[in-house]
Amino acid sequence: MNALFKDENAVYYECKFSCDNELFLSLNDEGYFITDPRYTTEAKEKVQGAEVVEAKDINKKAREILRKKRVKKLFYDPKEFSCQDLEALRSKLDIKFLPKPNLSWQKRLIKSEEEIRLIRRSVQLNAEAFDQFAAFVRGCEGWSERRLHFESISFLSRRGEYELSFDPIFAIDKNAAKPHAYPSEKRLHEGALVLFDAGIKYERYCSDRTRTASFGGDFDFDKEQKFKNPKVQRAYDIVKKAQERAIEAARSGMRAKDLDKIARDIIDGSAFAGCFVHSLGHGVGLDIHEMPFINSKNGQILKDGMVFTIEPGIYVPGEFGIRIEDMVVLQNGRAEVL
Repeated sequence: MNALFKDENAVYYECKFSCDNELFLSLNDEGYFITDPRYTTEAKEKVQGAEVVEAKDINKKAREILRKKRVKKLFYDPKEFSCQDLEALRSKLDIKFLPKPNLSWQKRLIKSEEEIRLIRRSVQLNAEAFDQFAAFVRGCEGWSERRLHFESISFLSRRGEYELSFDPIFAIDKNAAKPHAYPSEKRLHEGALVLFDAGIKYERYCSDRTRTASFGGDFDFDKEQKFKNPKVQRAYDIVKKAQERAIEAARSGMRAKDLDKIARDIIDGSAFAGCFVHSLGHGVGLDIHEMPFINSKNGQILKDGMVFTIEPGIYVPGEFGIRIEDMVVLQNGRAEVL
């Protein structure tokens, strides 16, 4: 299949290198990494399995290669290209550009053993950072979400050694009722509910983890938590149960939406019906959000080698929010927590 890629992670998957001005042509068994003179030296050092082509005008060079190779059909992911990009590429070419949504994600859906190894290491490093950050937070009573959000980045990145998968979420009490809360000036206090959602990248592969905890004493991000507010404790126990059931029930061969339903039915069957406002999970790899998407509408069949999150939640606006998230890989038909 002849295909064209522009997204950095899509290109990296093809040849182990990417930059912010590139095109990658995959033409049967040949690959062409096209970039400008700023990147060719490093590209020649790192690109694998493809020819590095230098060009001041990468669209023009791509057209030249396509003409030379007499390509008649070319697949691309429409999300990767603007209308202007496509017009620049199609100019004066007698080629059918065929849109194929999620082209790279489809190729990356089943992770190789090496990818699973890298993701597993990313998850381990992330968990270690969670523990180190929790120990630090014990002495931070009175600090704001904004300050603690800033400090979390240092712990996650090991002071710049690793990139982050996304901007961390550090939310206290009612701010945690916003699934993707922005940090505020709300202060950490004894008995506060703390929701922390964060991830790092290891050799470009992402991790993603969320814990909800009660601040005080030997504060930690373990799953066993005790809250002073009985309503919060009930909600936490329900979310924990929903996650455990979903992990236990996950099987290769089942539909994504059926896995979502297992966790959702537990929450909707409680006093917190309707408070689980997002999907159960999403794939993780080179992108922090990629296929498969574990939601109530996705009939995709889950298979061995897929990596995704399981992250049920309960959100009560103006009061609190709870989410527990882990990453799993399907192996030998069942889910293994990474």
